[in-house]
Amino acid sequence: MSPYTKSISILSLLLGTTITISSNHWMMAWAGLEINTLAIIPLISKSHHPRAIEAAIKYFLVQAVASTLVLFSSMTNAWFTGQWDITQLHHPTSCLLLSTAIAMKLGLVPFHFWFPEVLQGSSLTTALLLSTMMKFPPVTILLLTSHSLNPTLLTTMAIASTALGGWMGLNQTQVRKILAFSSISHLGWMAIIIIYNPKLTLLAFYLYILMTTTVFLTLNTTKSLKLSTMMTSWTKTPMLNATLMLTLLSLAGLPPLTGFLPKWLIIQELTKQEMTTTATIIAMLSLLGLFFYLRLAYYSTITLPPNSTNHMKQWHVYKPTNIPIATLTSLSILLLPLSPMILTTI
Repeated sequence: MSPYTKSISILSLLLGTTITISSNHWMMAWAGLEINTLAIIPLISKSHHPRAIEAAIKYFLVQAVASTLVLFSSMTNAWFTGQWDITQLHHPTSCLLLSTAIAMKLGLVPFHFWFPEVLQGSSLTTALLLSTMMKFPPVTILLLTSHSLNPTLLTTMAIASTALGGWMGLNQTQVRKILAFSSISHLGWMAIIIIYNPKLTLLAFYLYILMTTTVFLTLNTTKSLKLSTMMTSWTKTPMLNATLMLTLLSLAGLPPLTGFLPKWLIIQELTKQEMTTTATIIAMLSLLGLFFYLRLAYYSTITLPPNSTNHMKQWHVYKPTNIPIATLTSLSILLLPLSPMILTTI
């Protein structure tokens, strides 16, 4: 891929995301979503591998259907209420259609089928974009319309997403698929609380992006795509793999780390809303995710490979200091003590 094409695609991504996030009118939001979809497709299919082409086609078809549903939902709402404002979504059919469209955009259950396959067919950097930046516009629309959506539908989709994200990740050996199911599981946590406390959803989303970016950049540095390659990567970058283990445990939501903060606050808020049963179910389901995060952490630092590798073990490889990874890792691990300050901002 030529540098010019790459630059145009990335700038179009930024433009589409900015248009959707900053718009109040449905047509502008829809236009931003379309620009985003068209900009990411060259990045997915740039390797010209059959799996990459297949991923690009799957992504295009699903996003085209979701964008059509967004447009149909907004037009139906405008037909019955005369409002094109995003926050004025009042018609029940429009609310249902929009919930379906955003679930497809984000990869919530039962519209999750495309997400692991597309991530598996993409490179690690493109998978990072799909898991983080491409979720900004749909989450923004969900946030603006949260007061109009059906609580029962969202809660059902959220619990199903957390369950399926944990369950399907157990049997995977491909790191990108594991991170895709991790993303589905985290989106379940965000969707369950959005009606009751939208700012908490935003906090959970920001921290998810922070931790996922750290994991993807670390894996991209060590070139680990499968669990078997993760087992040998510690010989090249032992310190990076040690911090990757801590980031993965943070992503799992273990207490002294950053990832514990959103889960703790979400369970607390659900209990305040007298949804103790729901809070208990979603907390128990997160144990499924904890298992595969622990497995990833175990493979990355603790396990020796079962067979000898062909290359000499190099302990002192000169690697230039990677400031972004160092900064992101520190934030992904150490933000919990700052939680009182973070809570004053939301």
